Parts: sequence; C-alpha cells; structure tokens
Amino acid sequence: MRLVLQLVARLLVIVALCLGAATVWATIDAYRSVDRATEASAARVSQSLEALYWRELLLRSNRMREQLLPAPDWRTIETMGLIAPGICVQFEPAGAFEKPLCGQSKGIGQAPPRWFAAAVQMVLGEHATVERPISARAATAGTVRATADPAAAIALAWQHILDNIHVALLMALAIALLASLAIAHTLAPAHSIVSALRRMADGEYRTPLPRIRSMELAMIGRAVGDLGDRLALAEEERTVLTRRLLEIRSDERRTLARELHDEFGQNLTAILAFANTIEASAGDKYAAGTEIAQDARMISQATRRIMACLRDTLNRLRHPPAEELGLEASLVDLVDSWRSRTAQPMIQLDLQGDLADISGTVAAAAYRVAQECLTNALRHSDAREIVLRIERRTGAENALLVRVEDDGGGDAAKVAQSAGFGLTGVSERVTALGGSLSIARASRGLSVAATIPLAA
Repeated sequence: MRLVLQLVARLLVIVALCLGAATVWATIDAYRSVDRATEASAARVSQSLEALYWRELLLRSNRMREQLLPAPDWRTIETMGLIAPGICVQFEPAGAFEKPLCGQSKGIGQAPPRWFAAAVQMVLGEHATVERPISARAATAGTVRATADPAAAIALAWQHILDNIHVALLMALAIALLASLAIAHTLAPAHSIVSALRRMADGEYRTPLPRIRSMELAMIGRAVGDLGDRLALAEEERTVLTRRLLEIRSDERRTLARELHDEFGQNLTAILAFANTIEASAGDKYAAGTEIAQDARMISQATRRIMACLRDTLNRLRHPPAEELGLEASLVDLVDSWRSRTAQPMIQLDLQGDLADISGTVAAAAYRVAQECLTNALRHSDAREIVLRIERRTGAENALLVRVEDDGGGDAAKVAQSAGFGLTGVSERVTALGGSLSIARASRGLSVAATIPLAA
C-alpha cells in the first residue's frame, strides 16, 4: 500500500475518533445544560416571586402573610418567559388543583431514537430537582421547585448533537482533504527518489535529484546521490579492471598460441613426417597394404586432423584480424571462411553504416561477438539461415550494433542461463567497453545482440 494512502487512512481514523469524542462531549454538555437551565429557571422564578411577595405585603398590610401567596398573579406570561424550555416550575406549598408551570417544550428538537434515549438515561442518569426559597428572610413565603422534563431534555441533547454534527463533519472532511493534499505535497519528492533508484538499477548511477525541502527526504536524497556516486566510481574501477584483465588474457592467448605453434606444431609436423616415412618404407619392403603401412597412414590422417584443429585454435587465440584488416574486411573474411566450410546453413552478412573508421578495441570486440555467435549458431542449432547484421548508429546513441539471428529454434532464457565460456567472455568484453549483450527470442529462433559505444 502506498505511503500516502497509509497516512491518509490513519488521518481519517484519527479524525473519526476525534469526531466520536466530540459527539460524546456534545451529548454530555447538552444533557448537563438542562441541569444548568433548571437551576437558572428556579433562580429567576424565585427572584420574581420574591419581588411579588414583598409588593403584596406592602400593599395589603392588613392581610396575614400566610394569605399573600400563592397568588393567582404569579402564573403570568412574564413568569412563563423566565422558565427555560423543557423545565417545569411549581410553587410550594401548592394550592388545590394547581399544576406546574412549564416552559415551551414543543418544537425544541426532533424525537431522538430509542437507543439514544436509553443510552443517555443509563449512562448519565436522571436530572436533579432544584429548590429555591422565595425569600431567605421569610421562611413562610414558600419555595420554588424546578424539575426537567426527561423527554424534553433528551430531545434537546439530540438536537444539539444534530446541530453540531454537521459542522463537525464538514470540518472533518475539510481537515482530511487539506491534510491529504499536504501529505501528498510533502511526500512528492519520494517519487523522484524512487525514480532515481530505478534509473540506478538500470545503470544510470549519477542521477541528479531536484531540491527537496523536507529535511528527512533531503537526507534520503543525499544518501541516494552518494550511493549513486559510489556505484558509478565502483563501475568505473570495475571497467578499468576488466579491461586490464582482457589485456592480460589477450597476452596469455598470444603466449599460448606461440607455445602451441612452436611446440605442438613442430612435434605434429615431425610425427607426420615419421608416419610418411614409415608408410613409404613399409611399402618398399613389404607387399602393398601391409598392416604397418595402414597404421602409418592412419597416424598421418590423425595427425593432419590434429593439425587442422590446432590451426583453428591458433586462429582463435591470435589477435582478431579486425585489428589488422579493419572491421568490414575481417567480417567479410569470417563469413567467407564459414561459407567455404559448409553449404548449409546459408549465412547472410548485412552491413549498415560507415564502418571504415571503426578500429581498435571496438572493432576487436565486434569481431569476437560475431565470431562467437556464428560459431554457436552453426554448432548448437539446426538453423537453415543465419543473418549477421552490423549497424552503426549515429547521433546521440553513437554505438555499434552487432546482431546474429538464426531460425534454428531454441529457448532464449535457457541459453542465457547456461551461457558457456564463449558467451561469458564476449559479455565481459562488451561490458568492459560500456556496452550490453542481450539474448532474446527471434521470429523463428534466437537473437544475440551486442551494443558497443563507439566512444569506448
């Protein structure tokens, strides 16, 4: 899962938890506000009745105090306005058939669900009753008792939640959206870092990164840049060492070729001469077709075959003719030599571009690639046609493409995994020059392609 999505998902969980906590707090606050409204209603009504009590006492001084209250005048619209919605106030001692005076409770909120009402009552409990004396100096003046209507209190809490939940939801969505955009903008340099790592995996080690403002991502970017520099330096050192190894190998091949020519060649020539002498002597002294003459003739034939193999080996060990004849002439000579040995398969040579000025290590590497691939195609496949294509690509690429295709079938993946010493040596030589070697499936067989930079 992408890091941005993970952070956004965690942010949404946090927002949901905060929204739930805000809802619980709003429920508790709305429920407790009813208690505050009950206490405030009792205080306002008691103050109003106290003023009424003393006014009646002064105006009707000839009456007993016990007869002053309750008076019908206290149940007025003004008193009704002092009572909060959902709160009922009753005068004590109450008169006969007197009912509590309640504030307006209709329309204060929608009817809450049953589960909400049951949960609130179970968790928060019942509302307390508030009593206030009308006058602290006259105990006989009576008492005001205020109680909350449970249904109205729960409906008020539910309406309070509904009023605030919309704002909370809009704020949560806005926070989630803005935070998601901020997270995405902050982590945007991570895509550049990942792209740089992928280019490094493809061989582009020195990959510049844009300026990163985030300190942590900037540290990662610097670490990636340092890693690329070290990999590029290691690649350059490996290339130098590989070239040196190839030079040492070439020196060893020349030394081995010289030793084989001087030692084995002379000895094989001597053996062939001795065998010819024995055959001629046996033919003079004995009748034709004696066993000695036949054995000497077989020795001569075996010696000639060994000398032919030795010549092929010496040709492969010596410097490729591309360094002496040039790439184009050496490739023509290579294809002609194979054509002279076998009529099947048919070998085609396709030269594209100007190859006259290609020489040195690039020409030698291209010749070795063509030589090894032709040898493998002729020996290890049932191809009827082999195409050797040499293409010089100019412009920004500036490279030499060597491709050998055959129609002999074969599994490209299997050949790439089980590459012998020949293909391994060719791959090392091409890699040392900064190129690449690939083995792929062709239309009816295999295709081996090498790309060698001309600036190598």
